[in-house]
Amino acid sequence: MILDHLVVAGATLDEARAQVEDALGVAMQAGGQHAVFHTHNVLLGLEDGLYLEAIAADPSRPVPDRPRWFDLDRFKGPARLSNWVVAVPDLPAALAHAPEGCGAPVDLQRGDLRWQMAVSSDGTTPYDNLWPPMIAWPSDVVHPATRLAPSGVRLRRLTLRHPSAMELQRALGAVLDDDRVAIEPGEVGLHAAFDTPHGRRTL
Repeated sequence: MILDHLVVAGATLDEARAQVEDALGVAMQAGGQHAVFHTHNVLLGLEDGLYLEAIAADPSRPVPDRPRWFDLDRFKGPARLSNWVVAVPDLPAALAHAPEGCGAPVDLQRGDLRWQMAVSSDGTTPYDNLWPPMIAWPSDVVHPATRLAPSGVRLRRLTLRHPSAMELQRALGAVLDDDRVAIEPGEVGLHAAFDTPHGRRTL
């Protein structure tokens, strides 16, 4: 698995967008609406083939017939960095070696983008949502990061904090090799540091 993108969730999309733009000092770009989970997003292209999405429940759509991804149905408080997503070449194979509770493949689409993502029946992931949801992009789909204008923002460090840090480290270390990702003991939390045109910024 490889790091694919970061997720900032909000009670509304305006709040999630403002959190990113105020923190990083750059403007986000248009995204769109998601079927199945009835959410919508805006996007920011990052260096090194990554991107960041701000996401929220879409108030123009009805409540979906299943819990929303990224645990959005239970989201409360200010907009914040809530998840990180990894890409895998074979989603069923990756799920076979992942912790229990990572979910099952769901076919998704936004505009002409198509992908599969593992989503659990309650919208959560293991380790208090610090385990990354897994995504698989078809070989004939152009990755979203390549469609976005450069922002000059580069992820420097993604820090996961969890009381079971050693257990999480063992589980992730077996499938992910990325020196940008650090795991530390502490209260559950997700923190990202970026190099931006305005210097070092954080989410």
